[in-house]
Amino acid sequence: MRIKTTILIVACLLFIPTFLFAWDGKVVSVTDGDTIKVLKDGKQVKIRLAAIDCPEKGQPYGQAARKFTAKLVSGKVVMIWPTDTDRYGRIIAFVFVVDKNVNKELLKAGLAWHYKYYSRDPELAKLEFEARSKKVGLWKEPNQIAPWEWRKNKRKKSG
Repeated sequence: MRIKTTILIVACLLFIPTFLFAWDGKVVSVTDGDTIKVLKDGKQVKIRLAAIDCPEKGQPYGQAARKFTAKLVSGKVVMIWPTDTDRYGRIIAFVFVVDKNVNKELLKAGLAWHYKYYSRDPELAKLEFEARSKKVGLWKEPNQIAPWEWRKNKRKKSG
């Protein structure tokens, strides 16, 4: 009996953070495909979508990714499921609107890469693979440059 109780307590502790730290807020702006601003307690909070990376504004499909995200979340109340904070102070999170995971929707639409450096989630990898296979969104074009490579090349040129 004691072992079952211990297992139950440990299992509960593993799942409590999801419910304790998830919060709702209204989207006030969409910076780009993977960055939004949400009102929390009357303050704007910058949210960076977890586990994905959308094309930058200057890249092909960067504006399409921003418009797609805006269509899903602009002016709506979303649920934020934080996973981390980045070096810029942005909250890294999965974002949900109604019954949709925005991070996954961007992958399905072919408007984001699964950011494998930060995520080992096989479902996200599969969604990217399926979009690539179907040549959806940015995968219609050959030789797409991942945003992290694009940013790296841009830094090299400017510095």
